[in-house]
Amino acid sequence: MSLVIKNLHANVQGTEILKGINLEIPKGEVHAIMGPNGSGKSTLSKVLCGHPDYEVTEGEAWLDGQNLLDMSIDERSRAGLFLAFQYPMEVPGVSNANFLRAAMQARMPHGEELDAVTFYKTLYAKMDQLGMARKFTSRAVNEGFSGGEKKRNEVLQMLLLDPLYAILDETDSGLDVDAVRTVSKGIEAYRKQSKGSLLIITHSTKILEALPVDYTHIMVNGKIVKTSDSSLIEEVNENGFAAYESAE
Repeated sequence: MSLVIKNLHANVQGTEILKGINLEIPKGEVHAIMGPNGSGKSTLSKVLCGHPDYEVTEGEAWLDGQNLLDMSIDERSRAGLFLAFQYPMEVPGVSNANFLRAAMQARMPHGEELDAVTFYKTLYAKMDQLGMARKFTSRAVNEGFSGGEKKRNEVLQMLLLDPLYAILDETDSGLDVDAVRTVSKGIEAYRKQSKGSLLIITHSTKILEALPVDYTHIMVNGKIVKTSDSSLIEEVNENGFAAYESAE
């Protein structure tokens, strides 16, 4: 079982951003994609999750043998794909508790109802893992949240939904040291509770230094130009991306 991407090309408003991505993430592995801003990392995450502004012009993407590109956004989610956005949207007027309960209910088998006692017991347990106060549940989704609160809320959703494949798009972007530590704790909690896979997309090394990463990929100008183990993280930390950009 794996997420398999073959020769994936994608355009945004007629401009080609992805230029032949090949990637395989077996179930249970942690992969990181690093690269400079504008290299196509976030585009890859949005294409995989079915964002309508991104047009796939060539290539394939398979999720446990299912053609991912033929699925609707909802079908991709139900099949076990999860995306934590770089810039989570606000949902005024909808409380976190109601939003999260609806998301969990959508994953339930047809005809089954998620009762309130079970939901809140599960929700509070996951919030405790992330050090989140109970009052967080009554606040409108992401409205007035700090950057760190938004990212913790994304990680909370991941823990509750327990996806097979989770894509974290710049989850550490703009966070201070304490917030990065909290997000890292949430990622570790997901890895312990699940046999799922993680694809961590970032241009920074700080969130990766505390995580066990199986493979690291460098993306430049819409292509993966180098793949190695976690030692590549330290290489980037010391030398940056310039060498990969000049070699591309």
